Amino acid sequence: MTSALSARTAAFLAASRQRVAVPHTSPHAEHWRRAFFELFADEPLHLRQAKAFAYSLVNEPVCLLPEAALVGHIHQAVPGSDAPDSGGWGGRCPELDAGAVIAQRVAAEVPELARYCLSAESWAGFAGCAPGHIGWHWEWVVQEGIDGLLQRLDAAWAAQDEPGRKTLTGMRLSLQAVVGWNERHLEVLWQALAAECDPERQADLEAQIRLCERVPRYGARSFREAVQAFHFIHLATMFENPHGGNGPGRLDYWLWPYLERDLSAGVETLDSARELVDELFIRFHERLLHENDGWVETIAVAGCHPDGSSAYNPLARIMVESIAALNISHPSVYIRIPEHPEPELLQLAAMDLVHGGNRAQILSDPAIVAAMTQAGAMPVEDARMYMCGGCMEVSPQGMNGDLLFSGFINTPKILELVLNGGVCMRSGVTVLPDLARSLPDYARFEDLYSAMERELQRLCEATFRLMDITAATWGRLRPRFLVSAMVQDCIARGRGINAGGARYEDTGSTPLGLPNLADSLYALRRAVYDPDAFVDAHDLLAALRTNFAGAEPLRRRLLALPKYGQGCDDADAMMQRVVRTVGSLYEARTNALGGRMKLMIMTFVMAPIAGRALAATADGRLAGTPVAQGITPQNVALTKGLTVAITAHNRLDLHRFRGGASSMIDLDPAIATGPIVNGLLQAFLAGGGQMFQGNVTAVAELERALETPQDYPQLMVRVGGFSARFVTLDPELQREIIRRHRHCQ
Repeated sequence: MTSALSARTAAFLAASRQRVAVPHTSPHAEHWRRAFFELFADEPLHLRQAKAFAYSLVNEPVCLLPEAALVGHIHQAVPGSDAPDSGGWGGRCPELDAGAVIAQRVAAEVPELARYCLSAESWAGFAGCAPGHIGWHWEWVVQEGIDGLLQRLDAAWAAQDEPGRKTLTGMRLSLQAVVGWNERHLEVLWQALAAECDPERQADLEAQIRLCERVPRYGARSFREAVQAFHFIHLATMFENPHGGNGPGRLDYWLWPYLERDLSAGVETLDSARELVDELFIRFHERLLHENDGWVETIAVAGCHPDGSSAYNPLARIMVESIAALNISHPSVYIRIPEHPEPELLQLAAMDLVHGGNRAQILSDPAIVAAMTQAGAMPVEDARMYMCGGCMEVSPQGMNGDLLFSGFINTPKILELVLNGGVCMRSGVTVLPDLARSLPDYARFEDLYSAMERELQRLCEATFRLMDITAATWGRLRPRFLVSAMVQDCIARGRGINAGGARYEDTGSTPLGLPNLADSLYALRRAVYDPDAFVDAHDLLAALRTNFAGAEPLRRRLLALPKYGQGCDDADAMMQRVVRTVGSLYEARTNALGGRMKLMIMTFVMAPIAGRALAATADGRLAGTPVAQGITPQNVALTKGLTVAITAHNRLDLHRFRGGASSMIDLDPAIATGPIVNGLLQAFLAGGGQMFQGNVTAVAELERALETPQDYPQLMVRVGGFSARFVTLDPELQREIIRRHRHCQ
């Protein structure tokens, strides 16, 4: 992988770092609130909503960056940059505040949810629907321009009912606002040109004016116009939807035809294209002020066409090399591997894992598409257009509502509560007051398992009800007209993304610690219930309550029991059973909009948080220890070699993870060479694994960074679905990353 930056790119990156050192604020939310409560307060609700957003966008300050080729810039994740209709009306008109309405309804209709998150010590799950985590059809704007989308609205108008026409009107006003914001940029550019004396700078301004006179109003004709059109509509859409997890998706897929044509015509070279991509990525990073590593705007390069054939192209390679060379955290660039990948693509993926600065996540098209299409969930052609919305939350790009992700469930904590009569062992707080039995009261293991299953189902059902409340509220009070205009079927149906307009209104969430849950269940069965049981239920419960104080021999015996990922068929079968149990809870339910509940496995920053809430567990784990990463076996189980662990992982019913399932495979630098990682990756993919990620940085280097963070400001690590600068992470999370098992064979 090349690491060279052009002189222009290096200078632009240095200037960007200087710009973000200055504190920033945004008038975004204040403009939105003023328009909603003052300028358009007497309008019908749909016009009030659309015009308030439009006013805020058109009046967003125009910022021309020196030495830039692209036009348009905003600051996000800064004071004032939020979208106030999501819960930021500041107490004004609470009946129209989506956040306030949701909180009120949940408290009244799903009061049991509050029990699961009473404190950090008794945390059994977070259920809060996070907006975002999707992509949209920005390529419609690149190909047709805003005028093309307005023509789509015209064509759909006659078939609409009254709510549909209100929705299309909101879309029209929002799209016209994008044109209006672009025209403001043109005004500033012309003013700058009139005041400029330097011929070189004049030429740059004239080139920018030519771009903005064409796009995004009309369809792009060249690679540079296509990149500018993407950049501008992406900024506008993120302005409306300032949420982490939203991202460009298949950026190389839709931009490559323009570059391919320009390369053939001699208009662009690979070097000039690389320089433009470099600037685009620096602009991503600067928009987030170089600080918000967990925002995760993801690009998924390569992959396949709807017919399954490989879509790998030179622009994909440029993007992978660019993000590694720039050494920045945004955007996230992941590689999709099609069913029949080119050897060059496999080599690129391996080199990204080795030399990409712990940023890589490799996605298997065959495995992920098989999960997405399970039981007729969607046509294979749609599934093959998937992207990652954030860490790894897969959905077909431009086809899903943005209630895709809705929190975490601490599954081992549910087992703890079942074992202890509903009482948290860490805090002594009664979390589940109607759960009277404890471990000694379950005469058979199957009775214990059924009780655990019932409690998981209760929490899942409460979470699913929360999703329905949120969707209904957002569909009315947070209509998101602009992004809806670029999500498939919303225009034809005359409905927004969370009101039944999107082709797929699927929602999902993440059960954490499934390997911990499985290993604990297996240990309970072996230690208490099997014919060769070696501990009384009362004694084991007492040991768990006291974190094995005075019971170290028992703990060591429990630790020595086989675990998932060690080549024991019996232990692996328990993990398989847990996956099927949890999967069935999601598969049995649809939401109020007819969407499916999607099981997605990621860990994000939650491994130490979930572990902190856990008391000692029956597999010999001590209280407070982080849970496993994704569906990767626990650290203590990674003792039989990487091949054994991957085999166990790939034998699971991975098709149940319709929202994606990530793995974390950290490698000792001694074996992290291109050929070895290439072979390892191919074995993982051939076995059916969905997502491969991990760190290759030496533990000793991470320990030095922990001691002297000022010496390692740009050291990147793979956290759990995203990458971040190590020194910015919470110390507990830093220690979790250091303690992960490093495979050395």
